Amino acid sequence: MGAGKTTIGRLLAQELKLSFIDSDREIEERAGANIPWIFDVEGEEGFRNREQAVIAELATRDNQVMATGGGAVLREANRQALAAGGFVVYLQTSVEQQLDRTSRDKNRPLLQNDNPRAVLEKLMAERDPLYQAVCDLLIRTDKRHPRGVVSTIVRQLARNNVIKP
Repeated sequence: MGAGKTTIGRLLAQELKLSFIDSDREIEERAGANIPWIFDVEGEEGFRNREQAVIAELATRDNQVMATGGGAVLREANRQALAAGGFVVYLQTSVEQQLDRTSRDKNRPLLQNDNPRAVLEKLMAERDPLYQAVCDLLIRTDKRHPRGVVSTIVRQLARNNVIKP
């Protein structure tokens, strides 16, 4: 959450001349409602069920860059779909950076409470090992310009023979 997945994903897709898809936006489009509404009505479990179905489908498509929601790695089925579907980049960021980037965003249901720092610390402890286990490449995004992150990813993709230099 707040690592720059959508911003960096869009820029990476442009750089590689691929399509870009954000799984959260796809869920909202299919549901006809935003994520906070889905959480309110269906709870986190309902949202995660929708997310799993969308990721299973999107991960089978070629020639795209996909950004997922921060909690997508919580389900083994999502981790398997992502790993089988392509090259997985984990945009790792600190809790401080997450707080800075999400402090004014009301579209993050998990942070709508009195102590978002504690929530982010808990989520990081739970999710970071899962991200690290599924990723092919880990990139720290703290205090980095999105275009610099994209350049690093492109270099690493070329080194790993995922793209032609």
